[in-house]
Amino acid sequence: MIRYIRIPKRSSTSQWGTVISDRAGGAPGTATDSYESLARLPAVVYKLGHYGVALGVYAPVVAWLLGRGLAALALGGGVVLLWLAMLPDLDTQLPGMSHRGLTHTFLFALAVGVAVGLVAEFAIAPTVGQFGAVAWVGVPGFRTGLGEFGFLIGTLAVLSHLLADVITPMGIRPFWPLWGRSFSLDITPAKSTVANYVLLAAGSFLAASAALTSI
Repeated sequence: MIRYIRIPKRSSTSQWGTVISDRAGGAPGTATDSYESLARLPAVVYKLGHYGVALGVYAPVVAWLLGRGLAALALGGGVVLLWLAMLPDLDTQLPGMSHRGLTHTFLFALAVGVAVGLVAEFAIAPTVGQFGAVAWVGVPGFRTGLGEFGFLIGTLAVLSHLLADVITPMGIRPFWPLWGRSFSLDITPAKSTVANYVLLAAGSFLAASAALTSI
């Protein structure tokens, strides 16, 4: 069950040793809304969990593309998806931003999707071709291209990251700036080695199963 995170009246220290703000609806990504730093987490293990969720989210797309004989597009999309899966955590490297702020919102997911779509349409497609992307949707009369596919991949990459983060106690504020409420499924801490390996195994299994059953 989804629960709201109650922000305390006074700033307090979380189990990871950083300050949590008393602002329930303020803009994320500010000094007063700081979350725990990833510096305390085993970086490689933490990334594996996100990669696993990304693969699981991408599995239906893999099945769809392979069913239409678009293996190159499926492979290329998967590579880009995994490359972008950790992009939201760029906020840990930017001055003035705290973890799980602006870069962990639906707005950021759409922005990344647009950026990737533009690069795919105007930089990649004219150089290396469409990789069959004009037919990837498979709806008669509905023409698409590598730009639309790039938008899907960029958006899914960020959404998969948010999905992995929402199961942790810290949660995310995905609807900012329209709504500043935090959401968390509170299933496992982000630093859990077991949970991250389970996510990687589950996502890999789903992606591999989708590929094998679609060939």
